[in-house]
Amino acid sequence: MSVRAAGTDPGAVELAAQRLAAGELVAFPTETVYGLGARADDDAAVARIFDAKGRPLGHPLIVHVTDAAAAEPFAATIPAIAGRLMEAFWPGPLTVIVPRAPGIATAAAAGLPTIGLRCPAHAIAHDLLVAARRLGVPGVAAPSANRFGRVSPTTADHVLEEFGESVFVLDGGACRVGIESAIVDCSGARPALLRPGVLTRAQLEEAARQPLVEPGDDAPRAPGTLPAHYAPRAKVRLMPTSMLHTALQMLGKDSLSLAVYSRTVPSGVAPGLHHRRMPARPEQAAHELFSVLRELDAEGVQLIWVEDPPPGPEWDGVRDRLTRAAAT
Repeated sequence: MSVRAAGTDPGAVELAAQRLAAGELVAFPTETVYGLGARADDDAAVARIFDAKGRPLGHPLIVHVTDAAAAEPFAATIPAIAGRLMEAFWPGPLTVIVPRAPGIATAAAAGLPTIGLRCPAHAIAHDLLVAARRLGVPGVAAPSANRFGRVSPTTADHVLEEFGESVFVLDGGACRVGIESAIVDCSGARPALLRPGVLTRAQLEEAARQPLVEPGDDAPRAPGTLPAHYAPRAKVRLMPTSMLHTALQMLGKDSLSLAVYSRTVPSGVAPGLHHRRMPARPEQAAHELFSVLRELDAEGVQLIWVEDPPPGPEWDGVRDRLTRAAAT
């Protein structure tokens, strides 16, 4: 049996749902990145995610649901601010953290009293969640479908590069957004933005009807918030524009193991330099970011110099991923 199937095939979606219901792992597309899913109400199934990824058991997962009503069984309560955010951005690239209902999704939540919930805006993900729910699966725990700490996958090929034939993959083509969801903690007295995404702070605050604070020391653990994450094999270094161009001119011809990802075109460097042009628009840069990092890794470079993204909140998601990638 093939480990890869077209997500547009209803039979493949049904097969994937059956696998989830049986406690197996399934990789599937969302609008952000591909997820590695298991039924969230089965701690043994969720443990297979941690084992496959090499993920620390204390690092919680996000539970994907079909809609706001399907989120309720996982929550002890849905705070009003979470409800407003869900109404504004679900389905979409937003995860809300809320108090967890006792005794459900314990492994997915890493034993925390809180849980992250998301409703993805991808037709194949939605069809899979609906089909799985018909088979008694209330929600699907799914981190990104890659080895822990590495570059997130935005195509089915990326997932197969990570796991080979050990995981069944629903192929939905390239992900539209390209970086993971924003995460807002709604479990405390004041909402906090734990991880930026393509949704800006201003958009989130407008829907929440109040400011989002910076996470404090007591903020719940959340996916993708470790200082070092999203890293390719090559070493990533973020550089201001002027420093990047100066360094390239000084480097001269000794650049064959180096790659550059920049909005501005470097000049006066060796012809063999591996260069990718960063899009000028943040949503386009987010869409291609992880794919470009994987491509440069495949070319065998040892170092990737990245031009700092422009200032401005619309670039926060891309800047966050690059900063964490460069922290390894």
